[in-house]
Amino acid sequence: MKIQLIRHATLWLEYGGMNILVDPMLMDAESMPAFQNTPNELRNPRVDLPETETDYLNPDLLIVTHTHADHWDEAAASQLRKDIPLLCQPGDEPIFIKAGFTNVTPVDAKHEHHSVRFARTSGQHGTGEIGKRMGSVSGFVLEADGEPLTYIAGDTIWCEEPAAAIKQYNPEVIVVNAGGARFLQGDPITMDGPDVAAVKRAAPSAHLIAVHMDAINHCMTTRADLAAYLAAEDLKGQVLIPLDGESFEFEGRA
Repeated sequence: MKIQLIRHATLWLEYGGMNILVDPMLMDAESMPAFQNTPNELRNPRVDLPETETDYLNPDLLIVTHTHADHWDEAAASQLRKDIPLLCQPGDEPIFIKAGFTNVTPVDAKHEHHSVRFARTSGQHGTGEIGKRMGSVSGFVLEADGEPLTYIAGDTIWCEEPAAAIKQYNPEVIVVNAGGARFLQGDPITMDGPDVAAVKRAAPSAHLIAVHMDAINHCMTTRADLAAYLAAEDLKGQVLIPLDGESFEFEGRA
């Protein structure tokens, strides 16, 4: 398995003989205003897409965990081929169909595509009233012969749902969306330092990758902040914090 961070939550996976693109946000830097009711007015995304040899506009499969603008944008809708198989959460499929995509599958619980088995998980995109307003979010577990069982948690804080997914699936690779995204009121809506540390302690043997930082204006936990927090918690070097364009390869269990 190869996994590459493109930018923010956009991932490229070479898994089970397929090239999989996750949560494509493909707009140019500063194409979008700051999210409203957030701590600054910096335009989004904060950085350009990285230079990479990966042909991420031509995947074999798309996964979109939810349709907030930093996970699915107009650039992705216009640039990606409309016949690419696309997996999403139930209720989001009309958005992709309206955009012209012709092979959309809402995954209720499980789905199999070629050699890869998928299971959809849930989460909480914040707490209280803000969490409710943020709507439904999903993660996906990927499994294929000879590949490490991989859990892409999506936009969730550390809560009952990701804890249950880790306990049920015992993933070998976990990707979490960090950044501690937040509004002017309320708690973070994505994982911050304590949440990432909690994931690592819940799955100490897993390769944990933290993404979703340094690209969107209301993600207040930077890569440097996260690394410093983890070091203070005696977890230095135990969480991978990739730069845009950086990739890792992992082997499955023997």
